[in-house]
Amino acid sequence: MKKRILGIAAVAAALVLALGVLAGCGGSGSGSAASGSASGSASTSGSGAVYRTLDDIKASGKLVIGVFSDKNPFGYVDENGEYAGYDVELANRLGKELGVEVEFVSTEAASRVEFLQTGKVDLILANFTVTPERAEQVDFADPYMNVALGVVSHDDRVIKSLDEIGADDQVIVITGTTAETYLTKNYPNIKLQKFDTYASAKTAFENKNAVAWANDNTEVIAFANQSKGYTVGIEELGDLDTIAPAVSKGNDTLLAWVNETMAKLGSEKFFHADYEKTLLDVYGAAYEDTLVVEPGQK
Repeated sequence: MKKRILGIAAVAAALVLALGVLAGCGGSGSGSAASGSASGSASTSGSGAVYRTLDDIKASGKLVIGVFSDKNPFGYVDENGEYAGYDVELANRLGKELGVEVEFVSTEAASRVEFLQTGKVDLILANFTVTPERAEQVDFADPYMNVALGVVSHDDRVIKSLDEIGADDQVIVITGTTAETYLTKNYPNIKLQKFDTYASAKTAFENKNAVAWANDNTEVIAFANQSKGYTVGIEELGDLDTIAPAVSKGNDTLLAWVNETMAKLGSEKFFHADYEKTLLDVYGAAYEDTLVVEPGQK
């Protein structure tokens, strides 16, 4: 009986080992936040970040890019199930310049740094505002857009100053954004209602769960222009910042290539063309030169 029990245990252990190997070899689909890490060999920086070098990416034939999937008009999934928007146009052009396929991975604002550090993506193009704190965790390439914070509110109570927000009022923010950081630091008495996704924040705001929504001004202006019943009472809050691509800390070969390619695109006025294709209907021509940055151009 003892021998039989030992035999069964040995078989069970072998099955567990075999299943573990199969799980380790299995792949997952592309295009979602759960699609796993970027394929191919990876390096590790001194900070512990995992990344693929430019040569690794070329060898794999695939550039994995993190974008938003619910943030029209910058990164979203259209009615055909395809990624579209301002950042997506740039992503596709970078893939074309490198001569590789682009694989999109959906990310939330709070996941952008983590996705780079863990090697889930090679590059982030998800309306990523450059800040000193983030620059300690990732490496930013040259910027391609100007941005500040903005505040949108309901037409029946337009918020034109943060001083108008009462003790019982709430303001919506997205977790991991500069709006959350700014309000937490500078206006600690304002009650924040935090959401992980833009879709959930939008629904809560439309349901009047808060008096205002603070986010990048490009986002709140787009929301107000595309929806009835809302006004951007504060178009600029805090400092003027920039939006840029980001790679894992220490991934110098990919960073250098991105900067070189961004300068090439800047000389072609690619970003003005991208604006006119994806953002013009939302913002109009008046905002174009204010928002667009052509890298490498003065």
